[in-house]
Parts: sequence; C-alpha cells; structure tokens
Amino acid sequence: MLISTAHASTDIAAVAPNAGDTFWMNMGLIGVMFVLFYLLLIRPQQKRLREQRTMLDGLNLGDGVVTSGGLIGTVSKLISDTEVEINLGSVKVVALRYTIQTKMDDGMAASKAEAKEKQPKKKKIPLKKAVAKKAPAKKKAAAKKTPKKK
Repeated sequence: MLISTAHASTDIAAVAPNAGDTFWMNMGLIGVMFVLFYLLLIRPQQKRLREQRTMLDGLNLGDGVVTSGGLIGTVSKLISDTEVEINLGSVKVVALRYTIQTKMDDGMAASKAEAKEKQPKKKKIPLKKAVAKKAPAKKKAAAKKTPKKK
C-alpha cells in the first residue's frame, strides 16, 4: 500500500484543532492586520491632511504659495473660504484653496530671488536671412528631348 502504517494509525481528532480555536486565531490575525493598516496608512494620512488644513486656514495676504499645478505666486486677495486670488507676476489667477500645495517661507522666496539674480542675462542674437538655394537639375531630364509630332 501507499499509506504507511504510522499515518494510518494516528487519530485525526487529536491532530486537528477545534473550530472555536481556529476562528479566534483568524480573528486575531485580522485584528493585527487592521492595527498595522491604521498605524502605517491611515494615521499618517490624517496627520498630513490636518497639517494641510491648518496651513490653508492660516493663509494671509502676501504669502508665497505653490499650487498643485506648479504655479508659484503670492496671495493677493482672499475671496472666500474656498477661493484665493494669486498674483503670478504679470497675471492674477483665482484658485481654489485646496489646490495650494505648500506655503513658501521666507527662505524659499529669498533663495528663488537669488537664483534669478545669478542667472546670466540672455543676449539677443540676430537672425541671419536664409538664402534659398536651387536644387541641381537632373542630367537625364535636361538631356532627354521629346520628338516633335507632325
């Protein structure tokens, strides 16, 4: 036979745990997974949202901001609880408050201004007029003559 006598003689009821123990072991694993999920995902996200909300509530006129679209400007007008007017230099844009990613502190604004000053000024290079060149004529077309019909 294929089954050894040692396996055949063991009592199955003594080896298998009962249903209650299995249920509580599975519930314990699910509980551990929930705790890990909370500690690793939910809690840090709530902390980030809380910090974002306090930053948006503390916006004042003249604050440097960066929007989620990458626009950098200063707050020129607080329109409502949901809208802010941002001065981008020569253009003023109305943006929703929740699209503001970060608030630039004085250090970021100063470093941005210094970087702008350090950039070399671009010189205007005059454009040369393009001279049109004729394509060389094909030798076969010039040598080929069509006979005249009478």
